[in-house]
Amino acid sequence: MRFETKTVRAGIVPDPTTGAIVPPIYQTATYVLEKVGRNRGFDYTRASNPTRQMLEENLAALEGGRRAVAYASGLSAVDAILRLFEPGDHIVSTDDVYGGVYRLFERILSRYGLRFTYVDSTDPKKVERAITKKTRMVWIETPTNPLLKVTDLEAVGAICRRKRILCGVDSTFATPALLRPFEFGADLVMHSTTKYLSGHNQIIGGAVVVNDDGLFERLKFVQKAVGAVPSPFDCWLVLMGVKTLAIRMARHSENGMTVARFLEAHPKVKRISYPGLESHPQHQVARRQMRAFGGMISFELKGGIPAGRKLMNSVRLCSLAESLGAVETMVTHPATMTHAEVPKRDRLARGLTDGLVRVSVGIEHPDDIIDDLKQAMR
Repeated sequence: MRFETKTVRAGIVPDPTTGAIVPPIYQTATYVLEKVGRNRGFDYTRASNPTRQMLEENLAALEGGRRAVAYASGLSAVDAILRLFEPGDHIVSTDDVYGGVYRLFERILSRYGLRFTYVDSTDPKKVERAITKKTRMVWIETPTNPLLKVTDLEAVGAICRRKRILCGVDSTFATPALLRPFEFGADLVMHSTTKYLSGHNQIIGGAVVVNDDGLFERLKFVQKAVGAVPSPFDCWLVLMGVKTLAIRMARHSENGMTVARFLEAHPKVKRISYPGLESHPQHQVARRQMRAFGGMISFELKGGIPAGRKLMNSVRLCSLAESLGAVETMVTHPATMTHAEVPKRDRLARGLTDGLVRVSVGIEHPDDIIDDLKQAMR
């Protein structure tokens, strides 16, 4: 099946009892067993649930992986991956990483003996130099949140294979509609299903897709043992959202390019980052590994912090909101919202200034989005 067909069909079959074309929600905590020690594949929803299983099969197919494991949030999915390691193990991470992941790494997992080094992963040589004898994984975000930096996954994947360490990729911004990291050597692909996969600002969720059965079993054990699982209803909502993923991502990408070109030409814009623009430092890498460039843009206005705050406080159609990846256009102030807990010195060193604005371009008419930004920048 081609990708567009998989979004609608993969892992989903009509209800065998009624023939309903939309799968039922198995909203149950437990299951009646046939006999002691024998069940129908399900015994307790923390361990497994038919609705969640459908979602996991669907996401694995979309990503081109063998198995997927769904979690209660994107962060719980990242946490499950890091539970594969032991105290003293070392992880090399993209420096421009989501603030919540940085908080998880530095304020929680580092207390249990894991060690982290942050590098500009757009330069594969820097990634390789950061690897030590204790390194167990390279963790890549691409495009990054919020600076939209793009990593050459083929180059980093080759380094990881040569060093015999895992390559993990957070592909939330791209989704499998635009990028499939397994094609470039990734071992684990993580998504916050809260974002584009569900697409409608309705749920919180996450997932990890793998090809290795051993990794799957270990991640599945964490899912069951820790219990950070999505509800059946949330899984069902993601399944319904995924059905339109291909057409939504096409519209997000079209609108993203239109809005990015408008901003790039605007006299009040100091700098802009969007992988689809020829001015983006990794534009050629993005062209090579992505099918389109998505709906995420970050930019800074001339006039710095006051100008950025004025814009974000003046939008009418766009919403000032923490999240991204939904049908509505949202603007975010990373310094006080998504990355508020990253030390200011670290933020500034990575180019994440107090005046930076992040836009998640929705699927409204692009002229309406642009008109709103125009009036907010007057």
